[in-house]
Amino acid sequence: MTALTLSTAGAATLRADALVVGVAKSGKELIVAPGAEAVDKAFEGRLAAVLETLGASGAEGEATKLPAPAGLKVPVVLAVGLGGAPADGEAFGTETLRRAAGTAARALFGTKKAAFALPVAEAEAVSAVAEGALLGAYAFTAYQEVGKDAKRPLAEVALLGAKPRDKAHKAAAERAQAVAEEINRARDLINTPPNDLTPAAFAATVQTAGKEHGLKVQVLDEKALAKGGYGGILGVGAGSENPPRLVRVAYTHPKAEKTLALVGKGITYDSGGISLKPAGHNETMKCDMSGAAAVFSTVVAAARLGLEANVTGWLALAENMPSGSATRPGDVLRMYSGKTVEVLNTDAEGRLVLADALTRASEENPDAIVDVATLTGAMMMALGSRTFGIMANDDEFRSTIHEIAEEVGEASWPMPLPADLRKGMDSPTADIANMGERMGGGLVAGLFLQEFVGEGIAWAHLDIAGPAYHEGAPYGYTPKGGTGSSVRTLVRLAERAAEGEL
Repeated sequence: MTALTLSTAGAATLRADALVVGVAKSGKELIVAPGAEAVDKAFEGRLAAVLETLGASGAEGEATKLPAPAGLKVPVVLAVGLGGAPADGEAFGTETLRRAAGTAARALFGTKKAAFALPVAEAEAVSAVAEGALLGAYAFTAYQEVGKDAKRPLAEVALLGAKPRDKAHKAAAERAQAVAEEINRARDLINTPPNDLTPAAFAATVQTAGKEHGLKVQVLDEKALAKGGYGGILGVGAGSENPPRLVRVAYTHPKAEKTLALVGKGITYDSGGISLKPAGHNETMKCDMSGAAAVFSTVVAAARLGLEANVTGWLALAENMPSGSATRPGDVLRMYSGKTVEVLNTDAEGRLVLADALTRASEENPDAIVDVATLTGAMMMALGSRTFGIMANDDEFRSTIHEIAEEVGEASWPMPLPADLRKGMDSPTADIANMGERMGGGLVAGLFLQEFVGEGIAWAHLDIAGPAYHEGAPYGYTPKGGTGSSVRTLVRLAERAAEGEL
């Protein structure tokens, strides 16, 4: 775990293994960003010129290392690009700083201590740089044989220019550390192989964290699910030797006036079931529990931040496997709500487990429900691999979540729930089918889920199929593998609830 400190030391006097500065493009010139004045002075005012000689352009995502001159107590200076310089009197955007700090932390893999001399005059900038650095320093090494001489992620981040005695700066850093560590918790869960992260193992992990953070945890095993009539969760898990679970994890505050319910899809491995996925589509399906990981991490973050809101997480956990006992296309499941669903495609399983959890969450009559799921390939076709879709039964609530996502730096886009697509899920046998029209498949899934939300409750559905798992090269603070997508949005939504704005 990477340590974070706010340092009052100057850039020229702090001892560290590397010093990070920001550079930006101003017209055709390269300029040194605020916070690095002492470093530029050590270069006799020629830092930008030296970097240009080395080919630096100041573009976002760029990192350039160079030896430190006499006058600095570090051996290496790392210049990270911030893109275009802001207009006079304006500050760099928080997402720009977050990505630059993440780029720096990744470039310094194997370094023990790095000082960050990026622009952090405001508390928002302190939060962004701290968050980016801690997220960029992430690495999943649990299954790698790591010797004593092996390189490890950046061990310590010191923010220069931030003020440890300033209440706003201190609070911003503490919040950033809590949120980043919970995002990294979600990443660890997503990256864990499915032979180790079964539904029961996931539930046990939640119970352990619950004891540590004072959360109330209830686990329904296969017997309790059968007794309660959770046909959706049981139907999806029927083909696996690892039985399903429904986990309720709750954080409560004595002064809370609002309650937020979060529902996460937790398919610990998705083979597609009898409707088996084609070759080439199975290898990353350990990530199909990303929604449940995000929900779990958000509840823990709410507890760590002491938010004056009640935040309840519902994790619908199952493994979708083909076997003689698996649900077949054509089977009809009786859901927890009492509705019957004709299963036309066993690979449309996420909506089945979510439906049961949504109905159960609705029974507690929260002020709002948000479900999070790697639900459809159709959403990836629509929005790509870095943007999640937002659907809701209330336009204002959908807009609020979209605004929050933009505020915290997560790419999202509001999507509709066209009523005309509902007819495609009509079934001659059951109340509804789990599939509808192929075109607009992501929207059809949202319409299905809406059927199981309690009347009068504001609800939103986040389809994070694209950004939940990154298969390409790392960039900014985003690693290869599990990303922890939507945690920042959900935490900020919980904070809004604590502020009475839900």
